Amino acid sequence: MRAVIQRVRQARVEVEKQVVGQIEQGLLVYLGVGKEDTEQDAAFMADKLVNLRIFADAAGKMNRSVMDIGGGILVISNFTLFGDCRKGRRPGFDAASLPGPAEALYEKVAELIARSDVAVAKGAFGAYMQVSSTNDGPVTFLLDSTRLF
Repeated sequence: MRAVIQRVRQARVEVEKQVVGQIEQGLLVYLGVGKEDTEQDAAFMADKLVNLRIFADAAGKMNRSVMDIGGGILVISNFTLFGDCRKGRRPGFDAASLPGPAEALYEKVAELIARSDVAVAKGAFGAYMQVSSTNDGPVTFLLDSTRLF
């Protein structure tokens, strides 16, 4: 499982001009599911997202988590995170999960975040979405459940 994590002041996602998910301060997470991913990867990702200390404390150091600040997490499915651009000019998606298993693991990540008492919002899996946000920093991290990076 791969994620692009952005610290935001606000974020929202629309499908066909209708807002389907939004948060105020927190994390905007683009989440890709690989074909080898399991529920263990979902648990790793949810735990890391809830507990990653990337918000400033009183001294201005990144020392607080989204849970600590009472923020939310907006999770957007994004299979293109498994796009391989190393060869040729058109990305290959052989490592991306099929839609059925990917959606189940995407939903599992959101469920586990919610169990941590962190407000979670979602995009619409498989839909064409428009995502808008106000980055805070900008602060952006890459995360891979296999610890590839």
